Amino acid sequence: MIELLELTKEILLMPFWKKLFSIFCIVLLGGCGYQMVGKETHVPPGLTSVAIPTFVNQTFEPGIEVLFTQAFLKGFIQDRRAKVVDRKEADSVLEGMIKSLEISSVSYDRSNLALEYQINVVMDLMLKKRSGEILWREKDLAERTWYRASSNALINEANKAAALQQAGRSMAERIRNRFFYDF
Repeated sequence: MIELLELTKEILLMPFWKKLFSIFCIVLLGGCGYQMVGKETHVPPGLTSVAIPTFVNQTFEPGIEVLFTQAFLKGFIQDRRAKVVDRKEADSVLEGMIKSLEISSVSYDRSNLALEYQINVVMDLMLKKRSGEILWREKDLAERTWYRASSNALINEANKAAALQQAGRSMAERIRNRFFYDF
C-alpha cells in the first residue's frame, strides 16, 4: 500500500508532458490485444464437438473409406476449434459416403503406355446435431487429382495411394471451411 502511494506521488510530481506521455502509453498498450486471426467461426452456439464415424464406401476401391475418414479426422483435430470426440459425446456428427471413384489415364508415351492418371472422387456429406436434426448436406462433392504412372506396380500403387490421400485432405479442408465459415 505504501509503495502504491509513493508511485502515485511520483506521478503527481511529474511534469505535465511526462504525465501525458505515460497516459498515452498506458492507453496504447491497453488497446493492443492479441487475437488469433482466422479463427472466427460461424458455427451455431452449442456445437463445440464433432464425431466423424468411418465413411461409407460405395466404390470398388478397398480401404478408401479409411483414407478419407482419416483425412477428415486429422484436419479437424489439427484445427482444434471443434473437439473431435466419440459419437456418444458429440454435439454434432459428420457422416460421409464415398459414392464414386474413377481412375483414367490422361497422358501417354510414344508406345501408348500411360504416363499419368487422373482420379475423380465424388462423395456426399451430412452434418447432423446429436438430436438427428440435419444442419447441412453436401451432395456430390467432387475432387480431382493426378498421379504419375510407373511400370513398377508397387510404385504405381504408392503414387495412387498418395493421390487419394491428397484428394481426401483437399475435401476435408473444403468441408472444414464450410463447417466453420459458411454454416
